[in-house]
Amino acid sequence: MFGQAPQWVLANGVPIADALVLSHPEQCDRLRAACPEAAPTAVLAGDPCFDRVLAARPYRERFRRALGVRAGQRLIVLNSTWNPESFFGDGGAGGDDLLPALLPRLAREFPVDEYRFAAVLHPNIWHGHGPGQVRAWLDRARRCGLVLIDPLEGWRQALVAADAVVGDHGSVTFYAAALGTPVLLAAAPLHELDPGAPVSDFMREAPRLDPGAPLREQIDRLIEHHRPLPGPAAYTTSVPGEAAVRLRTLFYSMMGAAEPEWPASLEPLPLPGHEPVSVTAPVHVLTRVPRPGEVVVTRWAGSPPAAECVGGEVHVAVHEDTRDVDQLELADVIFRDGLPDDPRFGSPAIWTEEVLRRHPGCALAAFTVGPAECVVRLRGGEPLRLLSSPEAAVDPATGASALHALLGAGEADGDVTATRLANLLADGGFAVRVGARRVRVRVRVAGLHPG
Repeated sequence: MFGQAPQWVLANGVPIADALVLSHPEQCDRLRAACPEAAPTAVLAGDPCFDRVLAARPYRERFRRALGVRAGQRLIVLNSTWNPESFFGDGGAGGDDLLPALLPRLAREFPVDEYRFAAVLHPNIWHGHGPGQVRAWLDRARRCGLVLIDPLEGWRQALVAADAVVGDHGSVTFYAAALGTPVLLAAAPLHELDPGAPVSDFMREAPRLDPGAPLREQIDRLIEHHRPLPGPAAYTTSVPGEAAVRLRTLFYSMMGAAEPEWPASLEPLPLPGHEPVSVTAPVHVLTRVPRPGEVVVTRWAGSPPAAECVGGEVHVAVHEDTRDVDQLELADVIFRDGLPDDPRFGSPAIWTEEVLRRHPGCALAAFTVGPAECVVRLRGGEPLRLLSSPEAAVDPATGASALHALLGAGEADGDVTATRLANLLADGGFAVRVGARRVRVRVRVAGLHPG
């Protein structure tokens, strides 16, 4: 029994701790069974880590925005503990490392505007292999939009923000289930767990990932049909919200000192730094124009599924900082993000002009200046501003690709394109449909007030 067997809690037959803090009476019972000599040291004091997470739930939308999650997107957190049978290992199957093998499929199966992925890896993975090696293994996935979460300071906020967690038998996955978040088990080595522990019950009851089946269908089905299991929430702590009070009372009693007069409290979870979505792998963009002034856009950071492309047009959009530099010469749309007054680029207007001059095959250049705005330029045209509502914005690069499709770049002659553009300016913009969302994108001549 990890952490409660005699070799963990006794030294020469004597408890090594004056107080062994536990979060639930069930743990006290298991301690008595595993090591009765240490049972008198048990103190029921709750779980300060989980209490901080519970207190942070009102700030869920802030955490989601910090992770670059837009309205309508689903945030999927991939979590792995550190041993060989974990999600980052072979999952107990004795084959290739499971999570690294699945990552390329995430880019192919999940549209980047509808899903956001984040990875929480156990600190021992980072320590055992080294940060450089971990980042190298996950480099392609990061260029496709995966964000790596700080394993010490950021994982709690990611759990609060998540729509679903794909994980294993580690504590982070159990915490996610305790929050009521849908959990899909990618690895569940029951032989490594105490069969009487709540985590074992959870591993037997929770839905399992089928690596051979379509991933998106499994994630969507998990979220839409989720029913929280009662075990994780019940057994994580029997005294939710009380850890600060109980622990401070314990500490001061052990010191033989009086407690301070002010209330005991835990430090709130800090708001993480902003993690903007940065997809530098070439993006394949499927567009359909069901009616004038409206574009349906689906983008993949990989080759799009052939069945999805029937009845639509596909073009390639590439970030200027891509590692796949040969794709810049094949790109229909080239984009980047940055500050509008960054002297390295001159200005968005100068940058767009330079890009079109440097890449003669590119039809449209887009410089993102904020989460809801970009400056675009068509070949032979003046710079334009594309803006959507900050509360329901699409990725500005998505709006740029929608404009490219709407104007029929590469198909219509210059007069037709100019006429269509003039109509968009007169009408104030166009509509973009991404997944189930429909967002209005306004078109303005660059330099004019957006209102």
